[in-house]
Amino acid sequence: MADESSFPRYTVTSLTAGIRKSLEGGFKRIILDGEISGWRRYPSGHCYFTMKDGGAQISAVMFAGAYERCRAREGLKDGAKVSVFGSVTVYPPRGNYQINVLSAKLAGVGELMQRYLELKAKLEGEGLFDPARKRRLPFMPRRIGIVTSEAGAVIHDMCTVLMRRFPNIHVRLFPCLVQGDAAAATIAAGVRYFNGADWRPDLIIVARGGGSFEDLFCFNDEELVRTVAASGVPTISAVGHETDYTLCDFAADVRAGTPSIAAELAVPVLAEIKLQVFGQRDAMARALRARGEYYAQRVDHLEETLGRTLLHKVERIVARLEKAEARLEAYSPYGVLERGYTLTTTASGEIVREASKLRPGDEIETRFARGRARSVISGAPCDIARERRRIEP
Repeated sequence: MADESSFPRYTVTSLTAGIRKSLEGGFKRIILDGEISGWRRYPSGHCYFTMKDGGAQISAVMFAGAYERCRAREGLKDGAKVSVFGSVTVYPPRGNYQINVLSAKLAGVGELMQRYLELKAKLEGEGLFDPARKRRLPFMPRRIGIVTSEAGAVIHDMCTVLMRRFPNIHVRLFPCLVQGDAAAATIAAGVRYFNGADWRPDLIIVARGGGSFEDLFCFNDEELVRTVAASGVPTISAVGHETDYTLCDFAADVRAGTPSIAAELAVPVLAEIKLQVFGQRDAMARALRARGEYYAQRVDHLEETLGRTLLHKVERIVARLEKAEARLEAYSPYGVLERGYTLTTTASGEIVREASKLRPGDEIETRFARGRARSVISGAPCDIARERRRIEP
């Protein structure tokens, strides 16, 4: 065995420095052809991504200044085939090497992106992504089925949000793969399970955390997309981050930027609903009290108004009665009795208007202003008008 003392000895720092010198010295200015994956642009303006082909991949960074000067910057995204110009650099604190991209030119669409676009156009043409077929989510679901991995933070984060917002919700998990060749079939199986299970949820959430375009590509599987679109239960697709779009997102009834956002979209905040209910209850009570007071005032006003109206009507009626009474008395035959006249009637009560109607022996009654007297006709009555003509010359 060779003596170890004959081999060169390095510290981690010195070895990394040697590698850095070798790499950066040997690959100062190069053109690299490949496909962009995992594109991310940060608030600082710096862009981080991976350059890959069928056999390998390398990390890449494009700093803000280079990105702003790049004419093809709008086309830099996952799946884009590019030729980049830059140099290989080493980052000693992590022992990583990467290519520092100074400029980039578009060279076409990558294979995965091409498959994605072709399938998207096909399913879109069939109407699977039509907004008109999408359903509104239930306002207050009692049961939620989640299709995601049982490992990792996704299911924990979603349940935490759901329980915080609406503690009475019932959640069940269908554990599945979320990456790799077998993932799409297990995800589709979860969607079908919740559609046919005795425990039928009011809402299904298909979820996965962030990842590269390749990591999320199982959510672009045609069978899975059709299964999500055909679901009889409303669905939310929450795959990756805000900037990630999969075909499942287009097929679902609602797309959420992240799994946690999906949980927020799924249920309202119970405490806020209680506040709204209590507020509406108090508002209704105030409205009913105000309405009651209004009608009470109306009744009082009507009572007062009706009282004045009735009094006025009674006064008018009394005045009319008094006037009628005066007229009645004026026309009453009994009214003239006070002036010294009398009223004579036969025994049967008929008024005697002509003396010639009477015969000797007839009984008559004479009525005075006060009192009555009965008489019997003893002689032949005379016709006063005839006697008056006879006497007058």
